[in-house]
Amino acid sequence: MPTPPLPPDIVSTVALALAEDVGAGDVTADLVPADGHARAVVVCREAAVLCGRAWFDAVYAKLDEAIRIEWCAEDGADIDAETVVCRLEGPARPLLTGERTALNFLQSLSGTATVARRYADAVAGTGCRVLDTRKTVPGLRSAQKYAVACGGATNHRRGLYDALLIKENHILAAGGIGAALAAARRIHPELVVEIEVESLPELQEALDGGADIVMLDNFALDGLREAVAALRRRPDCRTRLEASGNVELDGIRQIAATGVDFISVGALTKHLRAIDLSMRFQLDLPPRD
Repeated sequence: MPTPPLPPDIVSTVALALAEDVGAGDVTADLVPADGHARAVVVCREAAVLCGRAWFDAVYAKLDEAIRIEWCAEDGADIDAETVVCRLEGPARPLLTGERTALNFLQSLSGTATVARRYADAVAGTGCRVLDTRKTVPGLRSAQKYAVACGGATNHRRGLYDALLIKENHILAAGGIGAALAAARRIHPELVVEIEVESLPELQEALDGGADIVMLDNFALDGLREAVAALRRRPDCRTRLEASGNVELDGIRQIAATGVDFISVGALTKHLRAIDLSMRFQLDLPPRD
């Protein structure tokens, strides 16, 4: 599948991560001679989907432009256990300084991409798409959404600014489903409008109000089927249906089989498990006097 576009905030995200880790300077790297040279390889210790090359590269570009990195796989590639994913060469001190920050990005984003691939594969052939959510690690929203796309799932809205998602408290404050949808259309006619419902009568209100997407919150399988059937009884309606709420990998294909268009899964980004990657160094140090 094609690699998605890189987000624009990679350099600033990496700068914050390095400031957090390096601070005023890497005091341990001072033990290595300033003119020392090193080579290293990064090995993936388990099967995974690779993701995060640009963040890894940006770490070392920030520390020392003399460091050269040769990648053996692209973002989105399936990696077997014990695969070398890249080779590095350059000044020893900055190579050592950047090790943890660079691996943190690569491990975390590969973890997100790997989970996204499992969920996307589980619904393959159903016509349903798996969506991510805003349940991301603070500061890594754009990076994790990139990783989700590398894994084959689909990005939902990026934040509170690019689409409306009208939930229970919004509905209460606006005076009901119909009133909330009407206000959304009036205030932001240029944006996609999605609304959350918890019952079939609420679904009918949302369809009457012309929602672009209706989120079916914690519907059982029978309820999802009934919702799909209700929509199909309106052949001119272009509303799409999204299932949401405590979705697990082992049950997602059953949900997709009900005929919903989307399934949103917070676990893609919030239950983050880093992939086991390690960097192995060979130091070429100058002779001591």
